Amino acid sequence: MPSLRIGVLVNPLAGLGGPLGHKGSDDLSPSGLTADDSRAHGRMQVMLQHLQPAQARFRFLTVSGLMGLDALNGAGLPARSVWSPPVNSTAQDTIEAVHRLEAAGIDLLVFAGGDGTARNICEAGPGVPVLGVPAGVKMHSGVFAINPQSAAELILELAEGRGVAVERVEIRDLDEEAVRHGVVRPRFYGELRCPQDIRLLQQVKCSSPDSDALVQTEIAAGIVDGMEPDVVYLLCPGTTAAAVMEQLGLHHTLLGIDAVCNRQLLAADLDAAAIAALADKHAVRVLLTVTGGQGMLLGRGNQQLTPAILRRIGRSALIILATPGKLRNLQGRPLHLDTGDESLDREWQGLAEVVTGYESRQLCRLG
Repeated sequence: MPSLRIGVLVNPLAGLGGPLGHKGSDDLSPSGLTADDSRAHGRMQVMLQHLQPAQARFRFLTVSGLMGLDALNGAGLPARSVWSPPVNSTAQDTIEAVHRLEAAGIDLLVFAGGDGTARNICEAGPGVPVLGVPAGVKMHSGVFAINPQSAAELILELAEGRGVAVERVEIRDLDEEAVRHGVVRPRFYGELRCPQDIRLLQQVKCSSPDSDALVQTEIAAGIVDGMEPDVVYLLCPGTTAAAVMEQLGLHHTLLGIDAVCNRQLLAADLDAAAIAALADKHAVRVLLTVTGGQGMLLGRGNQQLTPAILRRIGRSALIILATPGKLRNLQGRPLHLDTGDESLDREWQGLAEVVTGYESRQLCRLG
């Protein structure tokens, strides 16, 4: 069987804003960035390592440095670089890299980044299928695998000729003007062709329907009534967490993590360092909401909860919130963990209680 020619592309800046509490990575400087600093580099390298046992099935083409070749070298995979972009790469360099890789004759473009990177690739207009290794802060587009391992599994399906379908998927990114007015609303930017396997790809993020609003109010009332004294509650992004803050009469940081203790705001828009400091001094509970349509629980928009912090507080500290309608829309799919630590994701798999109403619970799989 002929080798599958894979184009590998990395946005080195993608996802760096997550642990820092940023809403994206657009405002970060690439100056002095190393492989150890780059979350996207690390996640691409993890994906490539999963392909290494079957490397004879692939030919890898990429561009030099942190935009691709470094990840392949780190995974011990041979590759040909087709271009040397500037050290401090930009969105325009991503577009140029797509054109160079296509001209070199790739069959599939695999990139590590977030919605902004997907937008740049969509602007480049590739004629080949595209698959994203999720490395952004909060991803709304339908081009991303659930995690690096899922991306590798889907690529292996393609290489083995299992008849994987390719469909057009939507590329979405946050509407920055709406965010400035306090509204989280993804905007449509175009479509890319993507290999399909519902088990392995995240779905396009869905907003909560108006009918969920009453249920969210009931969930919030139950959470507030059950709050323990002197315990710090970390409220993550999401409309249900926002409903809890509204019940408390407190402002909820859009796309951020806030800390509440004794029903008072302790700190707002926390980064990973601030959360770690709180966990050192207090008992902590984490209110997590499920991403509508995707089923993502950890690893999308809450990367301030690093693997080290999650291990410190433990799985029992998680309080998962979701309306029954949101769970039904998952059609039996599990709630996904993509913490960035494969062993932690495996350890935390299994059944978990989800708060679905006032004193109502439902068992769901974490996976």
